[in-house]
Amino acid sequence: MAQNASNTGKVALITGANRGIGFETAKQLGETGVTVLVAARSLQAAEETASRLKAQGIDAQPIQLDVTNPADRVAAAKFIGEKFGKLDILINNAGVGSSTGFAVVVADVPDEEIQRVFATNFLAVVSLTRELLPLIRKSEAGRIVNLSSILGSLTLHATPGSPIYDFKSLAYDASKSALNAYTIHLAYELKDTPIKVNSAHPGWVKTEMGTEAAPMEIPEGAQTSVALALLGPDGPTGQFIHLGQELPW
Repeated sequence: MAQNASNTGKVALITGANRGIGFETAKQLGETGVTVLVAARSLQAAEETASRLKAQGIDAQPIQLDVTNPADRVAAAKFIGEKFGKLDILINNAGVGSSTGFAVVVADVPDEEIQRVFATNFLAVVSLTRELLPLIRKSEAGRIVNLSSILGSLTLHATPGSPIYDFKSLAYDASKSALNAYTIHLAYELKDTPIKVNSAHPGWVKTEMGTEAAPMEIPEGAQTSVALALLGPDGPTGQFIHLGQELPW
């Protein structure tokens, strides 16, 4: 991607940026001139990630941020506020998969599994976004991107013959459905502001979670997040998007 003067001065925070789609999203945004704050659960991982991006000419800075840790969330907001005074882009990329896969019947999914997945995929997103929203409001055109999944689509899960009809994993799917509900509610709340909030389905991508069986490569998997992060004033808000196409809730 070419540097874009309109992106110079923009600051983006990407959670779970040390690998996979998160790292590629930071790379692609950085290549357009955005300053990327790369967050990882350990400071060492964040620093290594920032170094890799700096070696490619990208303005990257590390942040230790375990999204489920309240102290880390507060510290991240304080750091961003003191150093930049605003946040233009928040990409809630960090997430966890289900440990039970698609083979476990609903009645056998342990409470602990649901709580573990929801803690990262939903509750942490709500808490982190709440912490950072005052800084996003200071941006001329804030963008919030919530990394969802087509597996969060209630419509497609309920439609026989849909691509996901036979692929059900309660904890993961429900966490992404909840995240989509949050996107709708937050977008409504911010509809009279310049801030846009959207859910992104990256696709089935060759990552640690997606496995090598996935048809999409990581660079393509990051494209939806990057596009939503750089939306112009006429772009959508409160939508569920994959590569420019709207998906059903």
